[in-house]
Amino acid sequence: MQKKILIAEDEHSMRDILKTTLTKAGFSVMLAKEGGEALAVARSEKPDLIILDILLPVMDGITVLKKIREYGMRVPVIILTNLSSDDRIMEGVVRDEPSYYLIKSDSSIEDIVAKVKMTMETQVG
Repeated sequence: MQKKILIAEDEHSMRDILKTTLTKAGFSVMLAKEGGEALAVARSEKPDLIILDILLPVMDGITVLKKIREYGMRVPVIILTNLSSDDRIMEGVVRDEPSYYLIKSDSSIEDIVAKVKMTMETQVG
């Protein structure tokens, strides 16, 4: 059975390249353009992994992550953002247990896909 990945990303080009690349890598991919949609898809589809942008419209990624954890979902989350790890907005991220934190400008698509594959391989069950 294909592993399901939710990509919550508002940048059209980044969302599309991730979808294309991850689909070619054998994953089933779901998309969300804003935080409320990401939360709804996560709750209904129960993805095996979430790639989550922090700066999303409607509901930011930090809030999405907190709500996912409040609902008891232990799904691995790869934070993908343009914010540096020094920004104050990132203070709550470690507490909410993302699997990885990647800066978009420092990460290639290949880097992101490698993190996805590594995370999926280490998942139990």
